[in-house]
Amino acid sequence: MASHKIIHVELAAQDRKSLSQFYNNVFGWQLQHFDDMNYTTFDPGDCVQGGFNPVAEGNPAGTTTVYIETDDVTASLKEVEKAGGTIAMQETEIPNTGKFGMFRDPQGNMVGLFRPYQV
Repeated sequence: MASHKIIHVELAAQDRKSLSQFYNNVFGWQLQHFDDMNYTTFDPGDCVQGGFNPVAEGNPAGTTTVYIETDDVTASLKEVEKAGGTIAMQETEIPNTGKFGMFRDPQGNMVGLFRPYQV
């Protein structure tokens, strides 16, 4: 069973390449750009990795989203609903990576659930 640890963090970015370069310059984070997905990942080393999401209507500047590991995204989303949260996105596949879903907790915070494919 997953430990339900935080495994990924996303920061909203108006210009993901510029913002990711800022973090690379300041902290030495390793970057990988996925232009076809308009996404950049960062790897700070021996800790939680993350990415830079484009600023959008549902993802305004200043938004930080955490992703919690789970063995079963759909089952976890059902538990979220039973506990008073709301589903924002049903389980969705990320090719060659895993499955994820999104929910809002009872106070409106957007949180992701992620089940990585085993390597």
